[in-house]
Amino acid sequence: MTYDIIIIGGGIVGLATGLKIKSQKPNLKVAILEKEGTLARHQTGNNSGVIHSGLYYKPGSLKAVNCIKGYEELIQFCEAENIPFELTGKVVVATRKEQVPILNGLLERGLQNGLKGSRHITLDELKTYEPYCAGVAAIHVPQTGIVDYKVVAGAYGRKFQEIGGEIFLNNNVLNIKYKDELSHIDTSSDSYQTKLIINCAGLYADKVGEMNLGKPLDVKIIPFRGEYYKIKPEREYLVKNLIYPVPDPNFPFLGVHFTRMMKGGVEAGPNAVLAFRREGYKRSDINLSELRETLAWPGFQKVASKYWKTGMGELYRSFSKTAFTKALQELIPDIQESDLVDGGAGVRAQACDRTGGLLDDFSIRESDHAINVLNAPSPAATSSLSIGGTVAKMALARL
Repeated sequence: MTYDIIIIGGGIVGLATGLKIKSQKPNLKVAILEKEGTLARHQTGNNSGVIHSGLYYKPGSLKAVNCIKGYEELIQFCEAENIPFELTGKVVVATRKEQVPILNGLLERGLQNGLKGSRHITLDELKTYEPYCAGVAAIHVPQTGIVDYKVVAGAYGRKFQEIGGEIFLNNNVLNIKYKDELSHIDTSSDSYQTKLIINCAGLYADKVGEMNLGKPLDVKIIPFRGEYYKIKPEREYLVKNLIYPVPDPNFPFLGVHFTRMMKGGVEAGPNAVLAFRREGYKRSDINLSELRETLAWPGFQKVASKYWKTGMGELYRSFSKTAFTKALQELIPDIQESDLVDGGAGVRAQACDRTGGLLDDFSIRESDHAINVLNAPSPAATSSLSIGGTVAKMALARL
């Protein structure tokens, strides 16, 4: 089977890219290969469901540009397809005085990114938004919302197929070779040929990228597991919408927070710990080959050396519900260990270079026969239609 474009990866970014390409060029033959038996099985299906506003991202960065544009496109898509969502707003709360300058910087960054209406609020106003939340200073961001991204991804896939796109499930890519001006893809189920590959493989984006290039990359995907608790239904009143802490500028993750979910319930978390396999959703999930590869990567060794104290704290909270609760109590003092029940977990595909740099921005790289989306962590789901449009423009320029 020969195609103009084959997209590897049936998560929300791959599906959005396929939809954008087919919407602009219906006559192109486009297929999506997904290794699982269902779409959106990994990062898309295990995230917090937040519609991100663009508060945290450096103005002008790919994250900022695509998040702001993607936010608008996502809202329009959900309205057109009758997908439930809510623009709940969120509060970001400083719990210590030394966090206030960072909070002020966040607000300034958000305003530079066009978040009109974002503002400092008094502690009395904080109580009107979140009655049980405590802090020394806070800002309110009205643009933030919630949605079920698995539902969104399913709608992308359905519309992609309606306009002639093809989706092949249970097709794990095993090998890619270029010959006779085509890329030949061998999967666990079949073989395909294509003029252009678009790599949206998420947790395996580096592996597919290396197949495309025929040589090692200078980045590697490091899997970080984020573990959540859920608040018992009778105590969900402690959280009205979304409550976020001021992020630690010395650690590349947001910290534990509270999120009301579109499908019901309230999540608390996540922490951020190294996963012992790329799809390691449980502490007991171990793939020795993948773990050895992570530990041997020079960049990860530098990351571990730099963040070991913070990492040990995250690991401690992974094994200690008491410690996890204590972290949550900084934002909501009334929450108790008995209020929490085990929730789910997600795994973030974080690209790391050889020098120990955890790539902060989205990373999209072109090679002779492929376009590789090598780093697309949060807010990739919010940004999916914008990222898809960016990749589609790159792809169509080559055909």
